[in-house]
Amino acid sequence: MENKQCYMCDAHATSVEHVPPKCLFPTIKDSGKNHRVDLITVPSCDKHNGEKSRDDEFLMVCIAGIIGNNSIGYQHYHGKIQRALKRTSYKLLDKVFLKKRFYHFHDDNEFLEILWGTPDYQRLIKCFEHIAMGIYRHHYGTNFKGKVKPYLGFLHSNEPNPKAFKELIQHKTAKELENQPKLGSNQEVFYYQYTTPDQFGIFLVKLSFYENVDVYVSYLPEGVEKPSHLGFELVNRGIKTIINEDGKSFEFN
Repeated sequence: MENKQCYMCDAHATSVEHVPPKCLFPTIKDSGKNHRVDLITVPSCDKHNGEKSRDDEFLMVCIAGIIGNNSIGYQHYHGKIQRALKRTSYKLLDKVFLKKRFYHFHDDNEFLEILWGTPDYQRLIKCFEHIAMGIYRHHYGTNFKGKVKPYLGFLHSNEPNPKAFKELIQHKTAKELENQPKLGSNQEVFYYQYTTPDQFGIFLVKLSFYENVDVYVSYLPEGVEKPSHLGFELVNRGIKTIINEDGKSFEFN
């Protein structure tokens, strides 16, 4: 580690960091299969490794139990995550969700409890920024210099135009990633894909968890100015706008 640089800063690395966090990957105890094989690690300093342990647990609780995840996410939620919640007398939920409400359903003597809540959004963004920086270091062998901006495609939003914007992002990235390999040794839990840089040098990574939770992170290298887009300028001003992509129309406002 003494000759390696931390994946997040200029400090010397003193340990390794798992990206994504190791706690997202179930063991045999919870899924019947050990998914903690060939996990991605990057060099890290004490600050950026030690301060993340609570964020890792926070991220695990946020995404593993989402409805629509595959069976591995489901088993992980009812195993490791339930143990973590019980260990804290469910106080952990208060640290994860700013607002929450439980819904209970009964059907033919079966009971189902669903949590609908508002997670700590800024904390989630920070978690995925770290993962994006770590995946870049692993993939390219060097630190990324510039800004990263995550888009959390799995969240439902009360902001204007969320559905249209999500569909546009998914359409554009699906086209750009069509011929790009899915990378990662435990793809039922996590895989990633990179687009090629555009004419401005901007590119994107898709991070996919439990085959349902998709996060898109754009990379803006140092010295590159964010290009303007007339359509999005109109959208941001609340003006009715239709953006056409490959024969498909996406209506905003």
